[in-house]
Amino acid sequence: MKRHKTDAVDAEAICGAAQRPTMRFVAVQSAEKQASSLVFRTRDLLIRQRTQLINAIRRHLTKYGWIAPQGAAHVAVLDDLLDEEIAPSLPPAAVAMFRMMLDLLAGLDERIAGLDREIAQHACEDETAHRLMTIPVIGPITATALIALAPAAETFAKGRDFAAWLSLAPRQRSTGGMQKLGAISKMGERTLRRLLIIGGSSVVH
Repeated sequence: MKRHKTDAVDAEAICGAAQRPTMRFVAVQSAEKQASSLVFRTRDLLIRQRTQLINAIRRHLTKYGWIAPQGAAHVAVLDDLLDEEIAPSLPPAAVAMFRMMLDLLAGLDERIAGLDREIAQHACEDETAHRLMTIPVIGPITATALIALAPAAETFAKGRDFAAWLSLAPRQRSTGGMQKLGAISKMGERTLRRLLIIGGSSVVH
């Protein structure tokens, strides 16, 4: 197997490509920019945990015959129903676990709301964010995410390059002179792509 390894050839090709004047390199992020992106990574983590909790609450309630509607807004109603209607039909141990999950959910909501306020405050103080928010699709969170997560605009020659960086372009499966486009790839910046898709969908609807 070692006879067919191409490490030396690949290394030579990489060195040759790095010396070309047209080669573009990834810019080194400053500590402040990394800290700004960490805010959005933390927010995404909390939102995923909130979604997991909501799904767990709905799934466990289903086992006892209670069908909770989908969506975070409807789960808030369960806090009142747990004491008034649901609790009498459940074992005490189950009520205690549902109460614990609802308390955890309330804590996550509070932390996410705190991060949203911090992001909105930063957007109000940033001139670039103000300009970005003039676009109908973009609000304070998306504007701040563009500044924190996306490279400098000079990195891209045209808008299509930025779309490819976000993986909003179809996957290329072309071969032998025959063009064949696949599904949209999901390998780019997930947080920013999701925010832009949500904003665009809200405008369309």
